[in-house]
Amino acid sequence: MKWTRKTLRKLSRKLKWRGYRVGPDTVRRLLRQRNYALRVNRKRLTKRRDADRDQQMKYLARQRRAHQQAGFPVISVDAKQRELIGNFKNPGQTWRKTPVMVSESDYPSEADGIAIPYGIYDLTRNEGFVVVGIAHQTPQFAVAAIRQWWRKRGQHVYVGKPHLLIEADCGGANGNRCWLWKYHLQQFADEFGLTITVTHLPTSASKWNPIEHKLFCHIERNWSGQPLVSYETILKFIRSTRTDTGLRCRAYLDTKNYLTGQKITATQKTRIKLKPHRILPRWNHTIEPHHSSDETEK
Repeated sequence: MKWTRKTLRKLSRKLKWRGYRVGPDTVRRLLRQRNYALRVNRKRLTKRRDADRDQQMKYLARQRRAHQQAGFPVISVDAKQRELIGNFKNPGQTWRKTPVMVSESDYPSEADGIAIPYGIYDLTRNEGFVVVGIAHQTPQFAVAAIRQWWRKRGQHVYVGKPHLLIEADCGGANGNRCWLWKYHLQQFADEFGLTITVTHLPTSASKWNPIEHKLFCHIERNWSGQPLVSYETILKFIRSTRTDTGLRCRAYLDTKNYLTGQKITATQKTRIKLKPHRILPRWNHTIEPHHSSDETEK
């Protein structure tokens, strides 16, 4: 039995071969009495556990608490895996009289396009805001999504609050080593006069990013088993995502083509008013806006 899938029928047959006359239902009852259940694999182990991970998680929690107590906005950001647009199979089940017929293959070349959902989750207000891109996941796209959240939502519900805390992963378009991400954040800070503090989750700790279990999981559950045949389909499923705890979500389409391979110059890098924190500066920093008295960038 070691190298076979252990179903109730197989266990029952094996027991009968050993002289025990029991059926599958009895096997199920006996297993439950001994705390056995059908279980899935859990992602908990990692070979890349950073020695400073616990310290960073505690510092991140302190920063979040301090900003919320002061009434400043605290957002968690991340990009969800890209989705193919077309009549393709989407994992999950739905109540129907007949199954939905979808394409037998799901090659990217057969898709009508791709969707890159970039999410902004407001931890204080329990609100989701998703910008769906159509090209590439770049730092410019990530900051553009945050800028759109601030224009449409943030500046209206956080009037007169000049500080913003962003919680982000260590990799991707908003990685802690990405200078292009910092450069576009500086432009965002200058545009609205915001002081932006960024705290990154340690390596291999992205599953604890609040947006993962507060927003994205509910969106995936909402469109489970539904073919994402168009951008409008994706936007409507995101907008209709609700939870019993009061989660509401907005969604917008960004049709701009963000180019990859962009780099900043040494001069542009010096224009970033970056202030690393005393505690774990590689993961925590603050970007301050330039004032009118500052030297303007040529």
